[in-house]
Amino acid sequence: MTNKLQPLGKRVAIKPQEVQEKTPGGLVIPPSATDERKPAYGEVIKLGIGKDSKGNALKFNVKVGDKVFFKKYSPEEIELDNETYLIVDTQDLIAVVK
Repeated sequence: MTNKLQPLGKRVAIKPQEVQEKTPGGLVIPPSATDERKPAYGEVIKLGIGKDSKGNALKFNVKVGDKVFFKKYSPEEIELDNETYLIVDTQDLIAVVK
């Protein structure tokens, strides 16, 4: 994780991860071969900062370390220190993996 990256507002920084699917026979299907409409997946590494319209600190439904699915075409991709990170608005988060 990098301390140089800080999302603003109701956004989170995510380290993208690939979801590997397996056939019943054990063959691994690469993400590029699966349906393009499927959501993307990653780990939340940082929460945004700021205040809401009433001046209260922002509240998030996710926390650092959560594994989340998000809309595939919503994130902004950022490269920092040779690592790729995604900045995603919380309204584009679909689910948390428990």
